[in-house]
Amino acid sequence: MLAAAMRILFLTHSFNSLSQRLFVELRRLGHEISIEFDINDRVTEEAVALCRPDLVIAPFLKRAIPESVWRQTLCWIVHPGPVGDRGPAALDWAIEEDAAQWGVTVLQADAQMDAGDVWASAGFPMRAGSKSSLYRREVADAAVRAVTLALERLQDPDFRPAALPENPDGSRGRWRPAIKAAQRRIDWGNDSAAGVLRRLRAADGFPGVRDEILGLPVRLFNAWPESSLRGEPGAVIATRDGAICRATRDAAVWITHLRGIGSGQGDLKLPAVQVLGADRLNGVPEIPLDPFAVVGGDTWREIECRTAGGVGYLSFEFHNGAMSTEQCRRLLAAWERLRQTSARVLVLLGGSDFWSNGIHLHRIEAEATPADASWDNIEAMNDLTRAIIETDDRLVIAALRGNAGAGGVFLALAADEVWAAPGVVLNPHYKNMGNLYGSEYWTYLLPRRAGVDGARIIMGNRLPLGAPEALQAGLLDAVFGSDAADFAERVSLRAEDLVAAPDLPDRLQAKQARRRQDEARRPLADYREEEMRHMRLNFFGFDPSYHVARYNFVHRVPQSRTPLHLALHRRIGAAGGKDATARTRT
Repeated sequence: MLAAAMRILFLTHSFNSLSQRLFVELRRLGHEISIEFDINDRVTEEAVALCRPDLVIAPFLKRAIPESVWRQTLCWIVHPGPVGDRGPAALDWAIEEDAAQWGVTVLQADAQMDAGDVWASAGFPMRAGSKSSLYRREVADAAVRAVTLALERLQDPDFRPAALPENPDGSRGRWRPAIKAAQRRIDWGNDSAAGVLRRLRAADGFPGVRDEILGLPVRLFNAWPESSLRGEPGAVIATRDGAICRATRDAAVWITHLRGIGSGQGDLKLPAVQVLGADRLNGVPEIPLDPFAVVGGDTWREIECRTAGGVGYLSFEFHNGAMSTEQCRRLLAAWERLRQTSARVLVLLGGSDFWSNGIHLHRIEAEATPADASWDNIEAMNDLTRAIIETDDRLVIAALRGNAGAGGVFLALAADEVWAAPGVVLNPHYKNMGNLYGSEYWTYLLPRRAGVDGARIIMGNRLPLGAPEALQAGLLDAVFGSDAADFAERVSLRAEDLVAAPDLPDRLQAKQARRRQDEARRPLADYREEEMRHMRLNFFGFDPSYHVARYNFVHRVPQSRTPLHLALHRRIGAAGGKDATARTRT
């Protein structure tokens, strides 16, 4: 049973990956969604009064919904834990305790946090991944299933949400507090590599694990297993592409990013080698890994190339999808090498969680002259994008296993075909980063897919697109698979079918002819020059909005208001003709 269309207000700490996924999924079902950032009780009460929602959904909150709201309006909390689990660190505990199964629960806001009546839940098997990765994939998928089911049940007059059993002390469920820093501490001399990985993965994203490396207090992020290297437990035994490898008692782990504590770098999360500095790492060997190397066992690598079945694959596992100047240049070098193989179809796989989110704002912020660093980074992205566009002797596929944003979307559009997993969310715009104009040849790539009018609408909309919406808009050519893992398996089969297709030579000839026609009509250099003229104003002009927005983003400055492109209720006010008393369901 499909739920009737409703006016729904999202109350959320930020418009994060889960909020965006639910936003696109519920809008697809016909619901009107408006968003309010949870700033304080007064602002929340005002938003509810303006919106007059049928329902408030809280996909990501860090504090309780005020009683003045949940007593008058039905409010659902999307909790990243199974039925009965309560507290702010649900997924952290699941990883720490090596849970085999986990879930998401939709419960009604009540006086006790996370203890209200249960409207729906959905479970999933736990994967050996970081908290951030599980949240973006398994939790997001389960949240969509649970919220959709809850909305269906809301239409059933006979359905009543289930109360959690009451404990002897009058509480309900199992409350578990945030994990303390002391509980997250790693004992490098005694902990196994598996235990270290669990601890680091449970704190990934936020808050990170507090530690000290070579005399520097830091927080650790983004850990990967290493099965071959060995050393004194706790010692930094190798570096690779900005990451460090630390030995455990039985193996080793790679740690790609650190946040210095009192190091003068503020709260910037940066590559581990950059945070520690060359002096501290003097004598630690750099152990490079060729992108084409075949590795037995576990290790960490940012860029990987392989060929199979006449298909060349290029993966780039960049943290949070951010691509620095140096990473773009290494990726371009790998691409040129892949073009020298006999593969007739080339597949850009991106990373497992993100395809690409464009330029690396944290690295830019850490530079002495961020404007110059921004320019260099966007030019490196442009060089990579142009190389893909001008690859006219191979069929190029961009296969999006994870989300993409800003310049990362247009990097994908440089391919001949763009495929995506069903849960992928695209943010094909730049303006949320201080009215940034954008480059990566978007003024060439987007109109040829969406048309001139469609491109203008997409760039001005500033809202996320789900994979089906992106397919309809012309940004994608195919959406398939049951989830990201199934999608990845099907990509290889479809790519090999393209290699074997009898019309492949004809497709390549048509591609070359179109590129010649496009270049004669307007050279790629003209598009780039025009885009970079606007970008020069963004980076070096009198309007500081890009630099302010970048600073606020990387330093996680709390939002002081909800942008109007999200807060529909603040653009149109309370809907005329709607009953002033919002619907209440008990």
